[in-house]
Amino acid sequence: MFKILAKLNKWLLPNYTKQGLDLAKATKFQKAIVAWKYYVTIHALD
Repeated sequence: MFKILAKLNKWLLPNYTKQGLDLAKATKFQKAIVAWKYYVTIHALD
């Protein structure tokens, strides 16, 4: 299930790494997206 979510995240959510987002200046919404992508990625690797 997490592998499917990871693929959806890759297609639907923005990639802040390529955009050069500074987490210190990120909004709460951007931080929430980063946290969600991290959570899904960690569980997809299991």
